[in-house]
Amino acid sequence: MTTLSPENSSSAMRSASFILGKRKPPIDKSEWDSYFDENGHLAKSRDFICINILERGLHPYVRTETWKFLTGYYSWRSSSDERLMVDSTRKKNYEALCEMYEKIQPLLENLHRNFMETQNNISYDIQRLYDRDPLGNVVIDKKRLEKILLLSYVCNPEAEYQQGFHEMVMLFQLMVENDHETFWLFQFFLQKTEHSCVINIGVGKNLEMLNNLISFLDPTFAEHLRGKGKGAVQSLFPWFCLFFQRAFKSFDDVWRLWEVLMTGKPCRNFQVLVAYSMLQMVREQVLLESMSGEDIVMVCNNLIDLDADELISSACLVYAELFQKEVPDTLKEFFN
Repeated sequence: MTTLSPENSSSAMRSASFILGKRKPPIDKSEWDSYFDENGHLAKSRDFICINILERGLHPYVRTETWKFLTGYYSWRSSSDERLMVDSTRKKNYEALCEMYEKIQPLLENLHRNFMETQNNISYDIQRLYDRDPLGNVVIDKKRLEKILLLSYVCNPEAEYQQGFHEMVMLFQLMVENDHETFWLFQFFLQKTEHSCVINIGVGKNLEMLNNLISFLDPTFAEHLRGKGKGAVQSLFPWFCLFFQRAFKSFDDVWRLWEVLMTGKPCRNFQVLVAYSMLQMVREQVLLESMSGEDIVMVCNNLIDLDADELISSACLVYAELFQKEVPDTLKEFFN
């Protein structure tokens, strides 16, 4: 058992209070531009920027560029000229991948049954997407989205394709203008978040740590879940597969949480603390009504239209709570 640093605890508490009580406006274009010197080098530290993103968020006008730093699309140490070169290289590499894909597609269709199955799954998932805004304007290019998802499946066998990726990549397509940006941002996002949303890589780890966290911080709730609520936590895997996309009332809320996950602040694997905070929202009802597994999952699935700032603040408080206890090494390593 290890006691974590009290400095991190006070930092998490401060972040929680800033997010809700003393929150400044999001980082806007003027402030973001002030972070750079005349050559386009960042004059502020990465740590400074990430803490501000955690506590304040990003204005939509700077989100696209800032995410390129957060994902690793751009180096934090790059100049303006270097970023132009990087973007040009990313575009050329994407076009080369597209050419390669066009050449091998017939071979994949003939020899790999999984490819045809995945291609059909992607097509089916995309067709179900609603592609218009409230005014009826088309905002999603489904053909381009399908191409990016197929290319991602072929080029990233570690992640493969899973239901829900179409919704995630759609959010990247809505944020940027060019296909190469959408493709690379999604790939780097998966890497930056340690493939935590991928079923055969990170989702199982998240669920295991969520169970461990409940047992450590809330033994009463954990006992109920082991009894009447058996299997309920494992059934919450869609939370992690979509990084809580369906729990929020707007895309802006989703982007707000995702950019926090990429900062690594206040800790790694912040998504598990978010899930714990969501479970705490239904805890009293679950215990009071002595709910069973299926009922617990149902009431958890009804957690929608959440506010990202409130949820991030709650998760920061959970992180601070960890520092008041003797933390098991398994939890300490996972959240460091």
